Amino acid sequence: MTIAANKAVSIDYTLTNDAGEVIDSSAGGAPLVYLQGAGNIIPGLEKALEGKVVGDELTVAVEPEDAYGEYSAELVSTLSRSMFEGVDELEVGMQFHASAPDGQMQIVTIRDLDGDDVTVDGNHPLAGQRLNFQVKIVAIRDASQEEVAHGHVHGEGGHHH
Repeated sequence: MTIAANKAVSIDYTLTNDAGEVIDSSAGGAPLVYLQGAGNIIPGLEKALEGKVVGDELTVAVEPEDAYGEYSAELVSTLSRSMFEGVDELEVGMQFHASAPDGQMQIVTIRDLDGDDVTVDGNHPLAGQRLNFQVKIVAIRDASQEEVAHGHVHGEGGHHH
């Protein structure tokens, strides 16, 4: 069976940046299980896995435009500390949900604190970076009708309702 739309795919992977630092890995844990064609993983990796079979191992370099996008300075802004009502202690690295300019919810990360000024960044932490994956295809199966309808895998290693 080959990886194609509406297949539930299990992969072992290690993600590194261009400096070779491990960002994420399934090593020592369960494989990542996703639904091919549903946008569960970044587009560049999903495209590279299309047509592969169980046992295939590959190295994939995914450019920012096929991962989390280019870094956008427009998503960085400075807010007043008073905008964070109910939060006693602000720290660099804290994340909050905020309304994006298009009305959607986005996650912003505190990048800097300077007196009453709080610099937040709405970019994904991996925006603007080339991502390097070492991947091994562990299993492929037909997704259930329910999984296809929900747009994600259920059960072992997948999403649980």
